Amino acid sequence: MAERKPVLYVIACGGRPAGELPRLVEYMRGEGWTVCVVATPSGTKFIDAQRLGTLTGYPVRSDYKRPEEPDILPAPDALAVVPATFNTINKWAQGISDTLALGLLNEALGLGLPIISVPWPNVALARHPAFTASIELLRASGVTLILDFGRLPAPDSGAPGAASFPWEELRKELHAVRSRLGT
Repeated sequence: MAERKPVLYVIACGGRPAGELPRLVEYMRGEGWTVCVVATPSGTKFIDAQRLGTLTGYPVRSDYKRPEEPDILPAPDALAVVPATFNTINKWAQGISDTLALGLLNEALGLGLPIISVPWPNVALARHPAFTASIELLRASGVTLILDFGRLPAPDSGAPGAASFPWEELRKELHAVRSRLGT
């Protein structure tokens, strides 16, 4: 019987780094993960859902299924929010589940699953007091946050602003989670 691979849900929010998720998915699959991608409604504008579905073997989900429909994704062992937008961070910290992505994150938090989040607002939004409070609440709740305020993009910086996204730090954290899961 084949050894079961741990399942990683990559939650894609509406930010330019989401367009680079195929490389992360390929890397994580090479690290021994089964990867599934779930996008926020805004996240769908930044990703190539067809390519990600081909890479993972699972469709990209962005909406709740109907109650009578079977789950098409295996249950997650860990989650990574890449990138985590200002809206997602603030709604998540408040327990709002108005999207599939937020519902999954809120449940995962309640289940104590490992969650790595890479908040990626622009520097102006990162200075908002609600964002700071949300970051503190999520960190206190056990979420691993990769956040370097000095690397955040300027408002309207476009593609150059996404170039400083901390991909290497994310891969290291996910590797550590994979090692702890040991499956």
